[in-house]
This record gives sequence, structure tokens and C-alpha cells, in this order.
Amino acid sequence: MNIETFYDPDTYTLTYVVYDTNTKDAIVIDPVLDYDPHASQFSTGNIDKVISFVKENGLKVHYTLETHAHADHLSGSPELKKAFPDAKCAIGSAITEVQSVFKGVFSFDQLKTDGSQFDSLFKDGDKAQAGSLPIEVITTPGHTPACVTYKVNDAIFTGDALFMPDYGTGRCDFPAGSAEDLYHSIHEKLYKLPDETRVFVGHDYQPGGREVLWETTIGESKKSNIHLKEETTKEEYVKMRTERDAILNAPRLLLQSVQVNINAGDIPFKDENGTGYLKMPIGQKA
Repeated sequence: MNIETFYDPDTYTLTYVVYDTNTKDAIVIDPVLDYDPHASQFSTGNIDKVISFVKENGLKVHYTLETHAHADHLSGSPELKKAFPDAKCAIGSAITEVQSVFKGVFSFDQLKTDGSQFDSLFKDGDKAQAGSLPIEVITTPGHTPACVTYKVNDAIFTGDALFMPDYGTGRCDFPAGSAEDLYHSIHEKLYKLPDETRVFVGHDYQPGGREVLWETTIGESKKSNIHLKEETTKEEYVKMRTERDAILNAPRLLLQSVQVNINAGDIPFKDENGTGYLKMPIGQKA
């Protein structure tokens, strides 16, 4: 099994193509669509690199796997679907909870909240097969209720749950997020995996200006993750996470990303003129 990594420095996002060199079976995890918020225009620089790699290597993409409905970048899943029509777009089944929350936030009366925008909805313990590649689903809520980790052979792809040890763990202050849930997801689920399990993170924010990194292990995370070590108690973690989240700025593309990503990467609705529009709620002062 090979893993090709693509890094988007604009959103610090890591996209992975996991593939079998013998059978050419492949999956793509967390693809990125470029978005310029000033001009409100999309471009496909990041996803074009992924598509080119897949085509150049003669790979067959079975699944586009979303670890969650991202709040910092727009999903490139629809572009992958155009290029590879047989690829199924999948996400955790609790996306329905996230859809229900943000349907109200954006006043999307027509938004379906049954997850039907996605081809597959995965529950904890579900298994899928991408040709020769076995996919196991571990629900890891906390950052959002719908976060999942995908395990493929000896590697896990943790999205925004678990980052590189020197950056820590995902924030939990989005609607329906929970530091208690994330502690359980990491400490009682991911940290129970063998120490040699390879961990591929969803973002790398390059603390201290170091070079971009994306791979660690469960053993290393348990030993040195700055937010959650093996010996960290739930009380300690929740206190740290709550205090840290209270001073974090909102992601730059939060409002644009969420309303698109809960709809499987598509603009939720178009006006009569055929143009799609993003809604931008205006915050009220207390």
C-alpha cells in the first residue's frame, strides 16, 4: 500500500491518495477545492494535482472519503466525481446532526438533513472494500459530531481529531463539538490501537515555522502529544481544550466551507438566474 500526500499551504490541509501499486485500487481522503473569498471564485489547482496523479498512475478511485464536514476549506469531492464518476463520496453517518444544526444557522429551509447528498454514510465499526484496500471506520466525534477516522491496513487518517504531536488535537468549539467526546475518541479509541499504527493527520500548521509534517504513530502520540498524552486525565484535557478554544480565531473560510461541505461539496441552492449563492450570516453584538 502506498500513500501519496498533497499539501495545501493556504488552508494547511493534507489530502491523501491511498493506493495499491499492484491492483491500482485507490481512495482519496479529504480533497480540497480552492476558493478565493475576495472574488468568491473557485479554482481547481489542488484537486487537479490529485486527478493528474491518479490518471498518470492508472489508478481506479473507489471512494472519496471525508473525515468530516470541514470548516476551513471547501471539499473537492464533486470535482473528483466529475473526473471519476464511479467513485463514491462517503462521510460519517452523524453528518445528519451537523446538517440539522447548520440548516438553522443558515436558514436553509430546503436543505435535506438525511445525508442523502453523500453516496455512503458510515457508522462506527463499518467496513468497506476499495478493491484490494480494506477500509475500517472509527467514529471519533468531538471536533464535530460527524468526525470519523479511516483505518486502512496499518495506517489511520484522523482528520481534525489528532494532529502531529507538537500541535496537539482539534478544536471543539464548533456547534455540537465536545472536548469530552474528543478525549474519549482519542484516549479510549485511537490510543488503544497498536503503538506502531501509522497516523496521517488532516492538517499541519507548522508550529515554530518548521517544515510540513503529516505522519506520526500512535506510540509517539501517546508519549509526546502536547495536548493529550496517554497519562492525561479527562479533566485536564477538557480544561486545557476549553481554555484554548476560547481564544482561538474562527477559521478564515468557516461560513463558506460549512454550508458547502454539509451538502457534499455543492453550493446548496441556486437562484432563478442559475447562479449559486453563499449565505453569510451577520453576527449580532451582545
